[in-house]
Amino acid sequence: MYPYYYYYRQNNWEPILTLLQQSLYAEEMVCSMSSELYHIPQTENLEGNNEMHNHLVPASYHRVTTVGCAIRLVNGERRESIIDTLAACILNAQRQDRGVRQWLQVMEENASSEFKGFIQMISRWQNQAESTLQQAKESVQAMGVQFPAEGQEGASY
Repeated sequence: MYPYYYYYRQNNWEPILTLLQQSLYAEEMVCSMSSELYHIPQTENLEGNNEMHNHLVPASYHRVTTVGCAIRLVNGERRESIIDTLAACILNAQRQDRGVRQWLQVMEENASSEFKGFIQMISRWQNQAESTLQQAKESVQAMGVQFPAEGQEGASY
């Protein structure tokens, strides 16, 4: 049991849900824009896009899962396993975000000047996705939920 279990059982999860939904919205924009590149002849084979998507797909899954967990908490469910799942998925999304960021840089470096601005916009949406996810994580930590140390994230699914 968490040291502040009573506190976060009674606390309001809605602000955390809002942050997670904002992160997911930004992720939706990253997915939409980067997938569009596959349908533009000049960028359909852009170096780094496939590799970036290898991280973007699981990052998206983990964001979707965090939102689902937060919805359940807002609606009154209070099992520790839901909170454990939310925390693990925040960490897993952050781990995948590092790969997204790395390959977005490769994409920008290899894009023609005509598409660099577009890829920079994708990067700005990625910044938003990461920033709001980090804010949600900090809010959950403020409730007393302990996150494993780096390299100790637990389930990596």
